[in-house]
Amino acid sequence: MSTTTTLAAGAVDLAANEASQHRPLIITLFGLFVVATLFITVWAGRQTKNASDFYAGGRQFTGFQNGLAVSGDYMSAASFLGIAGAIALFGYDGFLYSIGFLVAWLVALLLVAEPLRNSGRYTMGDVLAYRMRQRPVRTAAGTSTIVVSIFYLLAQMAGAGVLVSLLLGITSDSGKILIVALVGVLMIVYVTIGGMKGTTWVQMVKAVLLIFGTLLITFLVLLKFNFNISDLLGTAAENSGHGAAFLEPGLKYGLTPTSKLDFLSLGIALVLGTAGLPHILIRFYTVPTAKAARKSVNWAIGIIGAFYLMTIALGFGAAALISPEEITSSNKAGNTAAPLLALHIGGVDSTWGAILLATISAVAFATILAVVAGLTLASSSSFAHDIYANVIRKGEATDKEEVRAARWATVAIGIVSIALGALARDLNVAGLVALAFAVAASANLPTILYSLFWKRFTTQGALWSIYGGLASSVLLVLFSPVVSGKETSMFPGVDFAWFPLENPGLISIPLGFLLGWLGTMLSKETPDKEKYAELEVRSLTGTGAH
Repeated sequence: MSTTTTLAAGAVDLAANEASQHRPLIITLFGLFVVATLFITVWAGRQTKNASDFYAGGRQFTGFQNGLAVSGDYMSAASFLGIAGAIALFGYDGFLYSIGFLVAWLVALLLVAEPLRNSGRYTMGDVLAYRMRQRPVRTAAGTSTIVVSIFYLLAQMAGAGVLVSLLLGITSDSGKILIVALVGVLMIVYVTIGGMKGTTWVQMVKAVLLIFGTLLITFLVLLKFNFNISDLLGTAAENSGHGAAFLEPGLKYGLTPTSKLDFLSLGIALVLGTAGLPHILIRFYTVPTAKAARKSVNWAIGIIGAFYLMTIALGFGAAALISPEEITSSNKAGNTAAPLLALHIGGVDSTWGAILLATISAVAFATILAVVAGLTLASSSSFAHDIYANVIRKGEATDKEEVRAARWATVAIGIVSIALGALARDLNVAGLVALAFAVAASANLPTILYSLFWKRFTTQGALWSIYGGLASSVLLVLFSPVVSGKETSMFPGVDFAWFPLENPGLISIPLGFLLGWLGTMLSKETPDKEKYAELEVRSLTGTGAH
């Protein structure tokens, strides 16, 4: 073993020992948050009387409240843990995740937020089924929503396993799997009891905690370098072992022609993916008007933008104060960089360092719980409203039966997420979320845009777009280095990766748009021009919107 590796392992052991000495404090903070959010969930659950309350929170939230909740829903474990780790290990190239996640909101604001709010009722399937054949389109929309949500859930589960394992000193695989299962159980409880109201309030609380926690660490990091950002970046570059290359493009995505294509694929997926994410789309239905939907997106852009600016301090601060060997020894994907930074900035051998570690880790845990609740609600709502109520029951299900189906779907989706999350526990969570963005942009976004803005679009075009985009993106991920062929893959011991890129967006997103166009052009179906005219007026003016 090299001297560097030995020192890194020793530092990680020291961090683990420090966490173990203050474990009662850590467990207390975690427990307080869980109890507080469960209280909110139970309180909100008592106010959930019908399907509108369960799916859309009774459409009672203001633009600011929904913007705060959207921020809480969007700033996931990928944002807090994954991006900080990616920047700490890859510098400039890691920060590209922050840029992509933020720029994506412009697409959501300009193209999707208001028209979707005006055109649908509870889910994406409502918009697609407005002018097309109900059963096949709703089945496709429900399937796509569930698949995208599960991809996104993988990242949150992986983040939870890494985070709590670090704090509690759990090193065994069985222990980490148990932690993932615990998060899954909490997620199921939040959604089944609280519905959209409970989930929204938990997301608002989480957003406030995350912003203040990140602001605190940012302030302390800048204070450490006398608020000289140039000094911070220079120290990070020197400590990273890469020198000036750490602050320039190419460390991760410019080394080979394949990595350059991978960066292009990642960028396309990040920028276009947000407008197709189911758990973000359903948030637009929780406000009373389209104007409030637009306001909520504006608030979300401001809050999320401020957060992503602070990831500079999180990532480069970790690179400056912690050796890359220590970060990768703790977690090879870098997911523990932010908690380790909190420990180091407060002092590895001090009570203040342990308090910061416990606080930031509790905030990260809050982040994970809030996001998994939103994702599970989106997928279970789509199953209950689109597939169960409108396909299986052909529109004859009562509100009570719909909500019951949503709750059972929550349990089933939770179980699947626990199983897959256990397999993905060692992958970088930012990379996992980028895959979810690619699947959403491939399957959902083309269909939404064609439905809203193309008069000739048909049911066949919608089906080809959704299933084609979904199948191609998932297939390419399965046969990519994310799943096999590398030490950092989900299955590192085997190699069946014939697709060279880690993100499928470069291929699957254009294919989703192409298949939607091709399916429409080859369709013998005559588009209902009157229905499109109604949808156009409704989407742009809000006339007749719920």
